[in-house]
Amino acid sequence: MPTMADVARSAGVSVATVSHVLNGTRPVLPHTRQAVLDAVEELGYTPNGLARSLVTSRTRSIGLAVSAISNPYFTEILQGVEACALEHGYSLLLADPHDDPEHERTVVQLLHERRVDGVIVAPSARPDALVAYLTRHALPAVFLDRLLPAAAGDGPRRPPAFDQICADGAAPTARLVGHLAALGHRRIGLVAGLPGWSTTAERLSGYRHGLAAAGLPYDERLVVHGDSSADGAARATADLLALAVPPTALVTGNNAMTIGALRTLRERGLSVPADMALCCFDDFDWADLFTPGLTAIAQPGRDMGAGAVRLLLDRLAAPDRPARTVRLPCTFVHRTSCGCPAPPEKGTDS
Repeated sequence: MPTMADVARSAGVSVATVSHVLNGTRPVLPHTRQAVLDAVEELGYTPNGLARSLVTSRTRSIGLAVSAISNPYFTEILQGVEACALEHGYSLLLADPHDDPEHERTVVQLLHERRVDGVIVAPSARPDALVAYLTRHALPAVFLDRLLPAAAGDGPRRPPAFDQICADGAAPTARLVGHLAALGHRRIGLVAGLPGWSTTAERLSGYRHGLAAAGLPYDERLVVHGDSSADGAARATADLLALAVPPTALVTGNNAMTIGALRTLRERGLSVPADMALCCFDDFDWADLFTPGLTAIAQPGRDMGAGAVRLLLDRLAAPDRPARTVRLPCTFVHRTSCGCPAPPEKGTDS
């Protein structure tokens, strides 16, 4: 197996120069750098990752902590993270925090102990312990999908000191509500997510804005929390159907809750959209295979995952730069569960 000394002899440079080229620890003249890279390619030299990490204090690895990895939405995010990390020469270590604040801090600590260069985290509803750990250890981090609340202080509320990336939640939800209102629905229910998540708050805000824009009153009885799970949404939908005057249309806050809502409607013998129109936040690969096809908001999962990696790499390159919050647009996918008589459109940007 060729060694670094073999590469140095072939390129006509010192071993130290080869080390600087491979580890990026010191600028090297372009023609010298190319000579080293050519020698590496010709000899088939493979750098020792452990030795490199000792020189650079970097392992070229990223920790990803997201819950419900089986969820198609997070699977898309994972694909985006992995592809972008690999493109930039980074490996990925994966952990599931189970949306539990204490376990969340524990798994991030375990990733840190494995000397990842930084972490990407979809935070729980109560991430105080996680934020304290990241701050205390100055571990580079990007928050994904769910935003941290603005930090409170003596003066105006200020943004958190972490990079963040998420999809827009309010405007797309308002669009779903407006679409149902335009079809004549006046009692539109919302099956909302877990309280405490920024995604839940934003979609609830969008729901209220959509009602207001359509000239409809807000009725708190039409808002139930499905806790971002199928079982929770099934119970929440049953609560809506038990109202003296139930809704004629539903907006569900994520793909798992869509499944739960559909399950309850089927158990009650109700048909979509004849008995209940339905629109959902989160599109997924088989949404068009349902009968009827589900009108949905599609989030840019792969783009979000790749964007999180790029934010983290930017942070590693410039640790002192100001934190950024990036919001990505969603897409309205028009099918037939909303009850439209017209053929479904291919989808337009929201």
